[in-house]
Amino acid sequence: MRFPKARCLAVAALVFAAVSLPAHAETGTVRFKFFKAGWFVGAQAGSGILSFRREIYPFRIGGVSAGLTFGGSSTDLVGTARNMHQASDIEGIYTALGAGVAVGAGVRALQMRNAKGVILTLEGKQLGLQLDFDLSGMSVSIQRQ
Repeated sequence: MRFPKARCLAVAALVFAAVSLPAHAETGTVRFKFFKAGWFVGAQAGSGILSFRREIYPFRIGGVSAGLTFGGSSTDLVGTARNMHQASDIEGIYTALGAGVAVGAGVRALQMRNAKGVILTLEGKQLGLQLDFDLSGMSVSIQRQ
């Protein structure tokens, strides 16, 4: 009877090991294009695309910012979306404390995280006349077709 008991323990150990392994997170690439304007309180709206597992997912961007915000700008950012298990993980509210100045053309870089643990690391160009030092919230939602 020792053999079946040993076999049961071995199977139980394999099942436990398989269940306790962390899920493999992946990285996608993103492109954001949005417009931001404000006078103390700002708003932003735009769109973007996520490339994940050889598929393209268009999404919408919206949000508000509060703090020191004056002027308006157009921003085009590219980067990565890390810690993703499925495309819908990109959806959610992202927050960031940021500062920037755009007089004509400028450079922008930021990193944000949502409640699902997805980390967006973005950089790119900003065009317009804007000064900001604010707390921003950005909502990302995939466009359903």
